[in-house]
Amino acid sequence: MVLPRPEERVAVDLDMRVWGMGADGRAFSQHARAHNISAGGALLCEIEHELKIGDPIGVQRGDHKARCRVVWATNTRSAQKIQVGVQLLSKVECPWIASLRPNEEDALRAIPGRRRWERHKINILLSLYEEQTSVPIRVTATDISGSGCYVETLSPLPVGAGLMAELWIGAEKVMTRALVRTSDPRVGMGIELVGLKTSDQQRFQDYLQAKDPCGCSIERQSAGSRYTTN
Repeated sequence: MVLPRPEERVAVDLDMRVWGMGADGRAFSQHARAHNISAGGALLCEIEHELKIGDPIGVQRGDHKARCRVVWATNTRSAQKIQVGVQLLSKVECPWIASLRPNEEDALRAIPGRRRWERHKINILLSLYEEQTSVPIRVTATDISGSGCYVETLSPLPVGAGLMAELWIGAEKVMTRALVRTSDPRVGMGIELVGLKTSDQQRFQDYLQAKDPCGCSIERQSAGSRYTTN
C-alpha cells in the first residue's frame, strides 16, 4: 500500500542559494535548483558539497530566506550532482510560497503562531554586545521586524544567550536587551529584541516600513491581522 504524502508536492525548477557547513567541516555558499516543493520542504539538486543528515542549512529564493534541516542526501554521479531532501524548520519562512498552488498557500497562511510584526528583507546594521563584554559584534540583519531579526553568521551564539543590541531608528540610537531564540551552527541565529516597549517596537516597525514601503514578507496579511512573537 502506498501511503499518501502529508503535503501536496509541486514540480518546479527554481534557482536557489544554499549555504551552511558541509560534511567536511567547511562553510559553503552556492547556487542550486529546487524541485518537487511543498509548504514544508523541497528536493534540492546540483549541490556540490556533501551534507550530513540532520544538519541545518540556509536556503534563499529571491529575497526570502529560510532555515532547513537535511533529511536525506544522495550523490547521483550525474549532472544533478548531490540531491538533498530538506525540511523547513519553520513553515512561516517558506521561501518558495509564490510557486505553490493556491490550496498550499492558503494552508501555509493559516498556520497558527505567526509573528506579530511583518519582516522586511532589507539590510540593517546592528551592534550586539555579549554579557560581560564591551566589544561589539557588528552584524547585518536582512530579515528584520520590530520584535527581532535573523542574522547570518558562521559563529552563532547558543539559544538563551543574553545580549545588548544597538540599533538606529532614524537618527536615534536605541539600546535594548535581546535574547538568542534560535541558533543554527554555521548558518545563523534568530534574535528577539526583548527590551523594546511596544511603542518602540511600533516606531521601529514604522521606520522599517518607511525604508521598505513595497516590502512583502510571506507573513503579510491585512492591517487588522496580528502575529504572535516568535
